[in-house]
Amino acid sequence: MKIKYNLIKKEINTMARLGKLETNYGTFETPMFMPVGTRASVKGISPSELYEMKSGIILANTYHLWLRPGEDLIKEAGGLHKFMNYYGPILTDSGGFQVFSLARPKDISEEGVKFKSHIDGTNLFLTPEKSIEIQNKLDSDIAMSFDECIPYPAEYEYAKNSVARTLRWAKRGKDVFNNPNQSLFGIVQGGEYEDLRKLSASELVKMDFDGYSVGGTSVGENKETMYKMVEYSTKYLPEDKVRYLMGVGDPIDIIEGVIRGIDIFDCVLPTRLARHGNAFTKDGKINLKNNKYKRDFTKLEEDCDCYACQNFTKAYIRHLVTMNEMLGARLLSIHNIRFLIRLTEDLREAIKNDNILEYKENFIKNYYHGANYLNKKTTGQGE
Repeated sequence: MKIKYNLIKKEINTMARLGKLETNYGTFETPMFMPVGTRASVKGISPSELYEMKSGIILANTYHLWLRPGEDLIKEAGGLHKFMNYYGPILTDSGGFQVFSLARPKDISEEGVKFKSHIDGTNLFLTPEKSIEIQNKLDSDIAMSFDECIPYPAEYEYAKNSVARTLRWAKRGKDVFNNPNQSLFGIVQGGEYEDLRKLSASELVKMDFDGYSVGGTSVGENKETMYKMVEYSTKYLPEDKVRYLMGVGDPIDIIEGVIRGIDIFDCVLPTRLARHGNAFTKDGKINLKNNKYKRDFTKLEEDCDCYACQNFTKAYIRHLVTMNEMLGARLLSIHNIRFLIRLTEDLREAIKNDNILEYKENFIKNYYHGANYLNKKTTGQGE
């Protein structure tokens, strides 16, 4: 079946929304954080551990699965769910972010994008139709339209032409989309320009997609600019469809996104930070490689219910990290993913109680200790 979004409640002071998302694998509450399983695997995490973390949707990457092992092999295996033994909803991105990080401007045409494989340098060509064909074969629950992810900053005329082409690509992809059990999302682009975001959102809504994504953020702009991009997009989207902010996983960005009407988020950040020995805590990120944790026999967070916090101390996890034991990165990944899922659980409660701005204020006080975060640069999250 197609996914269905049900709006339960709007927060009285902001654009924040509490909702339920009906999928082929159950109903899930939003706002929601989606762990990223780029190559049909959330790095170091088993499906049973994802269930224990109360994960809902996870994301897989169309570009990487196209190259290895190939969409036809995954279709032969019975689709992504059977292939990776994850029986929760799966979203596949279009491959656009990876493709445009590899392509040169002159290789972008109306037909599609030429680029070289990051594996062996093979010449490749991806079109809106090919991206949808791959995703139809992968048989994810949610597929994404193929869009141009423009750099930041971008001149107005470039952004305007890109939006027009992305809209044409969205229609081409929708015209060939043919998986009845899959939902298709349109992606709002337009850089930092409100009129272009409005144009992009309004035209996509006319095409009547199953849900809508906000793209083109977290590509080097400061946080204040990113929040404007989000707001410029969500206020032109329908209330009865789910809204997805792509590639964003910094805790404060999730909070600010929810305040601006976003429902679902994804990012590689929790597992990437874990592989470098870092952990999210309500008092800010910590680096377990720091010598001060050598004899710290407390949990990463006292009130965290994740497997790492329930069973191990900072001192032990630090030992694993400094010895390059893979269990260290696994435990930190489990904690970091659960931290962001718990964050969205807290945000749902804040929306129910109409106190999300108070929640944000307290979070900033603890996490940033009074430091200004708005001018910090964002970074694209690919893995």
